[in-house]
Amino acid sequence: MRIVTRIRVAICSMMLACTGTLSVPLAAHAEGDAAAGEKIFAHCAPCHSTKPGENKVGPSLAGIVGRKSGTEPGYSYSPVVKGLNVTWDETNLNEWLQGPSKFAKGTKMIYSVPDEKDRQDVTAYLKTLPK
Repeated sequence: MRIVTRIRVAICSMMLACTGTLSVPLAAHAEGDAAAGEKIFAHCAPCHSTKPGENKVGPSLAGIVGRKSGTEPGYSYSPVVKGLNVTWDETNLNEWLQGPSKFAKGTKMIYSVPDEKDRQDVTAYLKTLPK
């Protein structure tokens, strides 16, 4: 009986060690790489500016993190985005970039970022933009 107990303890210990090891890269990955995100943002730049107050086809994304949806001055938002009532953070930006029309059915934005790492990198870059 003691051997079976020792084997169970050993297996549980290994599983816990593996879980701890695997969670470290995932936590680091969740942060995103702002430099990589800036490169990916090149796909967004034709429609979105990173300069405060400079709206294009889409609103300026300067200071987007922490800003309430639909509030960039001088931009004509769709009624859907005006009514979202969210404050942009990492979580909802990730959801938005995954599929804007899924996040807000009827939005004008049709471009998405399908790769999770790319979304995290873009979000990390957006966090660096001044208000």
